[in-house]
Amino acid sequence: MARKVPEIAATSLADIAFMLLIFFLVTTTMDVDSGLERTLPQWQEEEIEDNSEIKERNVFVVLVNRNNDLLVENEYARIEDLREMTKEFLTNSANAENLPEKEPTEVPFFGTVDITKGVISLRNDLDTKYGTYLAVQNELVGAINELREDLAKSQFNKSYSNLQKDQRNAIRKIIPSKISEAEPKRR
Repeated sequence: MARKVPEIAATSLADIAFMLLIFFLVTTTMDVDSGLERTLPQWQEEEIEDNSEIKERNVFVVLVNRNNDLLVENEYARIEDLREMTKEFLTNSANAENLPEKEPTEVPFFGTVDITKGVISLRNDLDTKYGTYLAVQNELVGAINELREDLAKSQFNKSYSNLQKDQRNAIRKIIPSKISEAEPKRR
């Protein structure tokens, strides 16, 4: 007489596997709060030819290498100092020869204002860590936002976020966000 081998209940194993899957899906956290919020320019059907050259003094060069070292204007810098360096470049309050030129422009609510021709040029290596890239971007955008906030408070006695649309547009015209990102370098 042959003995019967006991069967394993396969239905309960599927139930257990399904419960484990649900458990791990529910308890796993994903960091989705990192990234950059950007408003892209409107699409233009026709190409605009821009033959104007940007003078070297109007470009603020920020480089991040594969070792996550920050070079600002070809000198090593700390990420913590980048915001103040950017604000100094964009304001050029002393009209220094090595900082960007200014162009007088008529702006609503402000009259004639000297607006900087400065452009921030950001470039990184392909091996740059994403966290370093985000930190650099955050400091550059933070500098622009702080300048806008300061101008809003001095002109309108309000926070930039509490201004009317036309007031915010006037401030954006005075303190534009001109960050040019070059394609990452391959090594």
